[in-house]
Amino acid sequence: MVEEIVKTYHVTYERDESGWWVASVRGLRGCHTQGRTVDEARRRIVEAMELFVDNTRSANIVDDVKLPASAKKAIRAYATLRKKAEQEDRRAALAARRAVRVLRGGRLKMSARDAARVLGLSHQRVHQLAQEKQTRG
Repeated sequence: MVEEIVKTYHVTYERDESGWWVASVRGLRGCHTQGRTVDEARRRIVEAMELFVDNTRSANIVDDVKLPASAKKAIRAYATLRKKAEQEDRRAALAARRAVRVLRGGRLKMSARDAARVLGLSHQRVHQLAQEKQTRG
């Protein structure tokens, strides 16, 4: 069995003076195109690459969208906050499971509907959390 080697191409996208995105393939001299959007430029660069190389559709294309420093800074800030939010979501889910365990178990033995009202959740979510508690141990 012959294993096909998948070639990787790096494509750079840059905004020109007229507002179009110009796509260029590193290492393929003369292989470039443009589009009104990055997505359009990407579709077009794949078509352009077909004139230069075989098996373009199976190639690995790595996109490098050149952005101004302010955009990069905004993206980093978003990514940092998104990561923190995901961590907090995990902590909140753990706290919700604990709260359900306390409200539904022990001496309280609250109904799912009462526990849901106290927690500000739906009774269906309380049931889910109770099930997660049982399956997680």
